[in-house]
This record gives sequence, C-alpha cells and structure tokens, in this order.
Amino acid sequence: MIISKKSYAKVNVFLKIVGLRDGYHLLASRFARVKNLYDVVEFHSGSFDSFTLEGDFGCKLEQNTIYKAYLKLKDISSKVEEYFKANKVIVNKTIPEFAGLGGGSSNCATFILMVNEVCSLKLNKDELSKIGASIGADVPFFIYEYDSANVSGIGEIVEEFKEKTLNIKTYTPKIQCNTGAIFKEFRESFYKECPKDEVKRLFETKSIDIYNNMDIKEANDLYEPAYSLNKKLNVKDLNIDEKAFFSGSGSSFFTIS
Repeated sequence: MIISKKSYAKVNVFLKIVGLRDGYHLLASRFARVKNLYDVVEFHSGSFDSFTLEGDFGCKLEQNTIYKAYLKLKDISSKVEEYFKANKVIVNKTIPEFAGLGGGSSNCATFILMVNEVCSLKLNKDELSKIGASIGADVPFFIYEYDSANVSGIGEIVEEFKEKTLNIKTYTPKIQCNTGAIFKEFRESFYKECPKDEVKRLFETKSIDIYNNMDIKEANDLYEPAYSLNKKLNVKDLNIDEKAFFSGSGSSFFTIS
C-alpha cells in the first residue's frame, strides 16, 4: 500500500527585514506556493526495524527535517512509532535543495500533515504549525497549505492572502548560497529595517502588483548581500528574464505572470 501527497515549493514575492529578536532576524514576507514545482512524499508499507527515510537528500538523516518531525510526533503518540515499523518514507525530489524554495520545510510540513491523518492524531493546523515552527522557520506556511500568505515574525505568523492564483516560473542556477553568510553580510553591510507603514502597504498589495512595480533589490532585502558575496548572481549574466525576482536567500530566481 502506498499513500502519497504533493510537497510544493514556495517563493518569496517580497522579503523585508523589520528587526531583530534574540539574534534572529524578524521578517515581513509574502510566500506564494509554486503549483508546478513539487516533491512527492510517500508512505510505503512493509516491515522495518527503525524509522526508514529514502530520498536524494543533501544531508544526513539526523539533520533531515522529516526525521526531526518524526521524533517530535512519536513523543506525542505511540501510534506514530508503531506506524513506522510497518511503513517507510520515500521522497521523490524535484525541488532543488538549498535554493530558497523551501523544499526541506515543505517536505517536513507534508510529512506532519500525512502523519496527523494516518495516525489519527487529530491535531489542528495551529497545533501542527507550532510543531513545525520548532523545526524550521518556513514550515508553518506549508502546514496551512495556503496558496499565498503574509508571513511575519521569524516565520511562525502566517496569514492567508487571498488573490488570483499566480503563474510562477522558477530558475535555479548551479550556485550555492550560504544563508548564514548572507544574513551576516546583510547585518554588517546592508542592514536596514522596513518601516511599519511600508509593511502594511506590502501586506495589502497583490503579488502581481508588487512584481510589476518593484525591482529585485526593492523586493528582497537579501539580494544585495547575496550578490555582494557572489557576483555570479547577476540576472543578465545568468541569461534569465531581466524582470526576475530573488527567492529567500537564493539562489533561485522567479517570474510571475
């Protein structure tokens, strides 16, 4: 028996830094789900001595967000550990890793939603979101399964933004972006805080209007520090649409139509 669920990518239509809290950057961002880019998370029945996770991952099992979610969920109910003695997890990867598209966070959220269902944990989305937030900042967005949302705090505050479904095309060059290094560069050389009235305006504006009326530097506070660290992150040099925006801390770019 196989149970499967799509695990979608996301882009940040805009990403603004609004302050610092306990060493973490507070953000204001519009997350949009990319309907044409997803992994597939599957549960396959069988017999297993321990939690078994298969997929083309760029990290060890102990660092994987799905494994971290499993450890938390099995502490909530013994049914979870029992279930994964009779089932393994396979993730069919399509979303590029470490690319600003939220693949690992999406996989984690999809796994949590599936376990909540198959193990009848009966946790609501807010409860599941709190579990997800303890694993990764982007996980709550994927838990709520909104097509578009305003996200704030360190990623734990998610408010649905209703708008027409976006046609998003992503471009991921073979360039590695170090998120920690980019935030460090932002703090040291580019630090600024987006004013509250500007955040309010952005939160009320449709994604397509933001895309049409802002440029890549205005939309994402992390683009300039990322480019400062790696001059290859130049839209013209990469031979992609000059109107492309930058997602998260990169290295993915995207267009909206």
